[in-house]
Order: sequence, then structure tokens, then C-alpha cells
Amino acid sequence: MNQIRYGQHHITEEDIQAVVEVMKSSNLTQGPKIAEFEAAFAEYIGCKYAIAVANGTAALHLCAMAMNVKPGQKIITTPITFAATANCVRYCGGEIIFSDIDPETYLLDIEKVRSLIVKSPKGTYAGIIPVDFAGYPVNLEAFRELADEHDLWIIEDACHAPGGYFIDSKGIKQNCGNGNYADLAIFSFHPVKHIATGEGGMITTNNRGLYERIRNLRTHGIQQNPEKKLFNHGIWYYEMQELGYNYRLTDIASALGTSQLKRATKGLDRRKEIACRYDEVFKDSILTIPAIKTNIHHAYHLYVIQHPDRNNLINYLIRNNIIAQVHYIPVHLMPYYREFGWKVGDMPVAEEYYRNCMSIPIYPTLRDEEQSFVIEMIQKFSSKKDHV
Repeated sequence: MNQIRYGQHHITEEDIQAVVEVMKSSNLTQGPKIAEFEAAFAEYIGCKYAIAVANGTAALHLCAMAMNVKPGQKIITTPITFAATANCVRYCGGEIIFSDIDPETYLLDIEKVRSLIVKSPKGTYAGIIPVDFAGYPVNLEAFRELADEHDLWIIEDACHAPGGYFIDSKGIKQNCGNGNYADLAIFSFHPVKHIATGEGGMITTNNRGLYERIRNLRTHGIQQNPEKKLFNHGIWYYEMQELGYNYRLTDIASALGTSQLKRATKGLDRRKEIACRYDEVFKDSILTIPAIKTNIHHAYHLYVIQHPDRNNLINYLIRNNIIAQVHYIPVHLMPYYREFGWKVGDMPVAEEYYRNCMSIPIYPTLRDEEQSFVIEMIQKFSSKKDHV
């Protein structure tokens, strides 16, 4: 059997033809396919505005800039995420304050965040960056209420969760990244994500002012709106009004993303099917499996299990051509963040989770027989009959 990875992209003939059309056109970048992708993604998520960017990290950085993160400002986030979620604040000179996770959902624990805020002088914190980890939607309605009470902004890291949603207190479906509760949200189109463009990202919002500013920041801080330029030397004139970056996405990647988006719902359904089978098989086993509440729709970017002999299980699976992964090493324990005083014991729930967690294969093209093999190998190892 071929190697089975925890995640895998899928490229169809339609994807290839979409890219070929752009390759034959007069615009490889800064052309019409970017706006087409943005419009299609905004419709899919259910937000007013979408801005395509070079990658998810660029999206986070632009959001931090748009929220005016300044040196010394404190921003709260989870330690169970990819480092970029925290790094975007550091890029702007801000200070990251980690807060522990909920032991059942592995998401940022709102009660611990609340405790951090209320025990500190007013104005200590500027914002919160919750993460829809593994595809599990954060209850942003609750976080919005907390943020409004203390005059904080919210950037939702929804990289794992396009198509995920929760039901709010009014019974309304709230898609991850739809902008109804977060000021800004970000997505990634890395190859293992739901929608793959190689590299790529998207920012979503319902705020017109933030949308316009981020569009400018994405292209070196050059003002896009002719009416807002300070000068006009002619039709050729462009005007840089603040320091921005070249964080644009290409037409090539945008065409691929638009094509992939057309089958996003089908991919979600397949991920759910795979997850349900894992749930059923592992529910009464030695494993800890994801706890799912009835008011959420998990997007299942990852299927995370916990096993008391995680390291040996990963090695056993590798020997059997199954590539599992660990998501994530707690960011506060990275050498860079330890330099700011973070240490073992600061986030006990996250650290305990890390000791046991691993992500097993889940992606739309995972075949039933491949999943059966993954299940068989995990069960064999867990029985302690077939490993050393």
C-alpha cells in the first residue's frame, strides 16, 4: 500500500485546465482571476468582503497591521496553533499573551481569557485571536460579548475551518469567517487545507474600512481609491501612503482556488464521513477522540486523537507507511517565546494535550480501504500485541 499521509491535496483535470487558461492569458498576476476568487469565496463564507493574499501568514500580518497593533500592546491567543498566529503580533512589535485551552474542544478557553482580562488593569489588552483549531468552530458570539465589554478587537484564525459553522443563541447558523462576530478572519490555502492553491490565503470581513485598508497594505501601501489620493499627476500615477508589503496572490493560484472551491462542500461531506467512522470505531477504546457539541459543524481539517503512548504509536504507524503528525507543539514552549519568559507549566492543559495528541489521516480522497488499514494499525498497536 502506498504511503498514507495525515493530509493530502487533490488536483483534478478541471483544476489543471483552470490554471492552463490563465497560463495562456495575458495576466499571470494582478488580473481578473483574483477578484473572481475573492467574490466566490465571500459568497461561500457569507461575508461582504474577501481579500486574497500570498499565504495565511501574510493574512495574519495584514490583519494585525489593520487593527493597528503597536509595540508593547498585549494580544491574547492560544498556544495550540501554528506559530504564525502569534508571530503576526510580534511582526508589529506587540506582545503575545498565551491563554490555556479547553480540555474537551482544544480551543481557547473563554473563561481563562475572561480571568486574564478582569484581573488586569483596564486597557491592558487590545485584542484576541481565537483559532478554529482542527476545524472546530470557536463560539465567537461569546467571545464578541467579552471583547465588547472590554473594548477589544477579534481576529478569527479560521485556517482550518472553511465550511465550518456554529449555531448562535438566536438559532442562526454562523459560518466560520463570516464577519458577524469577528472584526477580521483569515484562511490558508496550503496544500493540506480544504482548498489548495500551493500557497495562498484569504482575509474576510464585513467592515468596509478594514477591507479598503488591507487592500492597500497588500500592495505596498499604495492607495487603490483614486478619490483618496493626495495628488494626481496623470493616468499612470500611483501613490504609496503607508508602508505595506507585496502580499498579493497570483491569477494562477486564484484560478486554482476558484476551481477547488466548486467542490468544497463535497470535500466537507467526505471529511465528515471519515470522521464519523473514526468516531464509531474508537469511541470505547483507549483513545481520546474529539468531543463534538450539537450546535457546531466541525470542518475536520484534522482528526486529532490522544493516545497515552503517542510517540511509539507514531513510530509504529510510520513503519507501516502511515504518516501521522502532531498539531501542535505549544507555541509558548518554542525557544523564541521562551525568551519572553514562557516556560513549562504555564499552560498545563495545552501541555498535557501535547504529550498525547496526534493527527491521523483525513482528506477527501482517502479511500475506505486506506482508512480501514489506519484503523487496523492503531488497534493492533493499542492492543500491545504487535509492536515493540
